[in-house]
Amino acid sequence: MSKVLNRPIRVLVAKVGLDGHDRGAKVIATSLRDAGMEVIYTGLRQTPEMVVNTALQEDVDAIGISILSGAHMTVFPKIINFMKEKQLDDVLLTGGGIIPEADRKKLAEMGVGELFPPGTTMASIVEYIQNWVIENRNF
Repeated sequence: MSKVLNRPIRVLVAKVGLDGHDRGAKVIATSLRDAGMEVIYTGLRQTPEMVVNTALQEDVDAIGISILSGAHMTVFPKIINFMKEKQLDDVLLTGGGIIPEADRKKLAEMGVGELFPPGTTMASIVEYIQNWVIENRNF
């Protein structure tokens, strides 16, 4: 990392739809906070539009979606579309959960960042977000 930010990285962590399993999202939020990031956790049952509106209002650098429901091929494209509508072109959309490799590749082609499966170390998630923000946000 050659560049350094002069402020904390801001990350929105969200659960979209009816997926009620939020333990992983809370663990991620805590780990990102422990790494010095500012974290906004939206809680359960958010819509893609609510997530993007919150990201815009909170001026976040990254959005992290935790998804275990199998709805990733619906949720992520909707979020990407709302992000484009709101011109959030310089905000990272990342996430994790049970997402097959073939679907991860399709989502990457749509503009979704790295998607982390269960068992990924917190350090690698933190490092990915830090590196992406430093390289892609111009502040």
